[in-house]
Amino acid sequence: MKRADLEHIIRAAGNIADCRHLVIIGSQAILGSCTNPSPELTVSQEVDIYPLEAPEKADLIDGSIGEKSPFHETFGYYAHGVSPETAVLPARWRERLVPVCNENTRGVTGLCLSPADLAISKLMAGRRKDFEFVRLMLKHRLVSFDTMEALLGELPKAHLSTARSRLERCCLDASESGS
Repeated sequence: MKRADLEHIIRAAGNIADCRHLVIIGSQAILGSCTNPSPELTVSQEVDIYPLEAPEKADLIDGSIGEKSPFHETFGYYAHGVSPETAVLPARWRERLVPVCNENTRGVTGLCLSPADLAISKLMAGRRKDFEFVRLMLKHRLVSFDTMEALLGELPKAHLSTARSRLERCCLDASESGS
């Protein structure tokens, strides 16, 4: 996926949901802070998204431009409507959102997770592909171990132990693979 593809989804989703602000929480949120990241970080065809003002409209977005829709078949990428509870995030993540709003979004603003918040959410998701994504973010210096470690203190206490062990494991794996 490219930045222009993300902008297209922001524009389309804003029109469908009749909203001006959308939150992007999945891996392609990286396109908010890094307009031309390494291709290995942009292999996903989906943008995890929900309307800030009306999260319940995420299903409408998903049904209109989601997976296997005519939009997906035409463009090769799609929106995945999610809920605000989909990702486990640090407490102050909203303060670090990266806005994407330009001519291509036609006044609709995509609010993308910052790289550090994205990395924490990937650690908390805990799938193999999520750990690999974090390792790639570290390798390309889009986030640092120290920044992620500092954000762990913003997680709910119930998640702290899991997050800390996953961060250490991820960084250990990255150093062993030469990243």
